[in-house]
Amino acid sequence: MFSDKWNSRFLDMADIVSSWSKDPSTKVGAVIVDDRKRIISVGYNGFPRGVDDSTERYDDRPLKYSLVSHAERNALDNADVPLKDTTMFVTLLPCSDCAKGIIQRGVKTIVVAPLPEKFSNYDWDTDIYKWKITHLMFEEAGVELIQQ
Repeated sequence: MFSDKWNSRFLDMADIVSSWSKDPSTKVGAVIVDDRKRIISVGYNGFPRGVDDSTERYDDRPLKYSLVSHAERNALDNADVPLKDTTMFVTLLPCSDCAKGIIQRGVKTIVVAPLPEKFSNYDWDTDIYKWKITHLMFEEAGVELIQQ
């Protein structure tokens, strides 16, 4: 939808937004933009508003995974306007649950940053984020996926 230059700018912004996360192991940021290059919403991974986000809770992985709201979900929830035909820039490919919300809200394009080195040896068939399902749903729903 946008030029590579604009895609890079918005991915850089998503990276900045990701730095707001308190998660010590994985920081993810998302930026939603309309067709006029206006930022509609941003989100980063973290616990819901009002939920204690202490270091101890982030260090307890099973508890963290139960409490954390993903960056994409937060960007969708923070948006005060309809998201039909918008573009989401995200620092990590959305999980299958986030993909459902992205599709339902009408986001039409996802631009994803290159996969971080720490994920290079992932077993995509058993990955908890179910990225293969994300690809399948985006393809079937007509959501364009651009991996920078």
